[in-house]
Amino acid sequence: MRTIITGGAGFIGSALVRRAICCGWHVLNVDKLTYAGRLETVADVTNHPNYSFLRADVADESAINRAVTRFAPDVIFHLAAESHVDRSIDGPAVFIGTNIRGTYVMLEAALSYWSNLDSAARQRFRFIQVSTDEVYGSLDETGLFTEHSPYRPNSPYSASKAAGDHLARAWRVSYGLPTIISHCTNNYGPFQHAEKLIPTVLRHALAGQPIPVYGDGRNRRDWLHVDDHVAGLMLAAERGKPGRDYLFGGRTEIANIDLVRIVCDVLNWHEPCEAGRNYTDQISMVTDRPGHDFRYATDPTVTESELGWSAQQTLHSGLEATVAWYLANRGWMDRPAEQLARLGLGGRSR
Repeated sequence: MRTIITGGAGFIGSALVRRAICCGWHVLNVDKLTYAGRLETVADVTNHPNYSFLRADVADESAINRAVTRFAPDVIFHLAAESHVDRSIDGPAVFIGTNIRGTYVMLEAALSYWSNLDSAARQRFRFIQVSTDEVYGSLDETGLFTEHSPYRPNSPYSASKAAGDHLARAWRVSYGLPTIISHCTNNYGPFQHAEKLIPTVLRHALAGQPIPVYGDGRNRRDWLHVDDHVAGLMLAAERGKPGRDYLFGGRTEIANIDLVRIVCDVLNWHEPCEAGRNYTDQISMVTDRPGHDFRYATDPTVTESELGWSAQQTLHSGLEATVAWYLANRGWMDRPAEQLARLGLGGRSR
């Protein structure tokens, strides 16, 4: 299999790159290398004969068209995206450019390439639009998102991802391009950007600083280890049906405050605090994010049935491995102060 992976120097994208190379696929990693993309994430495969890298913006039509034509992929995984909700609240314009226009450019390049393939190659080709469960909005205390849930995005980030999903669907219906849309719950694991929740908890805990938790901490999320997610994405490319939406979830729903406490407990087991203390003593409730969605949780039953996929990591085993990785790679959590400052409080000028 030959695949183009956009955003392949980011958190989920790099995990997909590493897995695809491990499985014998030929990979072209296309990444702009913004603040969220680092080539250290793919250092283990950089010299592999099946791996190549192109530094390019997915919104650059000429660069993307050349890349798709020359590499001749069997599948395109489109992951390149601005992804931090807080950043989208403060500066939505870049989310519109990357997540909407970038998706349009990728779809157009894919359509032009696919239209000129022979019949067998056209049947084999897939365009995987990698999305999020956040496009569905917020759940109340009960219920689960399914592939039939209506789109109700509540942040500039989720609205921009929803727009990209709609484009992918429209390019299938209008032009026949074999697109698939995937939706995942909160991912965690190695190489996640330091601004995300679990790396933030670890960084603050180890520095002896207050560990920030938004609002009252009761907001609930389902968590999925990134390696389980990318295993599912590859199955979607191999077995998935064009026009389908596949939901990937870990069936590990938990309140944010409880997740933070578990991470602190795991950290305390690996690297104990001074006698009589636990890192949970550092938890500090902070001002909530505007429009903070209360709950996300997916029903992956259809995905499990059609793709033969299921999450292999439990929340406990996944967090154990994740905390151990960050302790062995502490420098990964160090970023410039401006990248780690609190964002998304709704104070942008108008």
